[in-house]
Amino acid sequence: MIEHGYAVSGMSCGHCAQSVTDEVAALPGVAEVDVDVPAGRVRVRAEAALAEGDVRAAIEEAGFTYEGVVDLVP
Repeated sequence: MIEHGYAVSGMSCGHCAQSVTDEVAALPGVAEVDVDVPAGRVRVRAEAALAEGDVRAAIEEAGFTYEGVVDLVP
């Protein structure tokens, strides 16, 4: 599994987190999505590398702003 981290702005509640989770989880190969609303971060575990454009499109489809790739802190 490969872990990816993304910064997302505009999220403020559990419903926001669920919307992002639903959209990103629908991408091929995604096994797990963890959204940290206060930090504005999304951690994704996937079978292979994800195309950044696909992740951006999923986040924007959920109604939020994709801010870019972030380093994951263990």
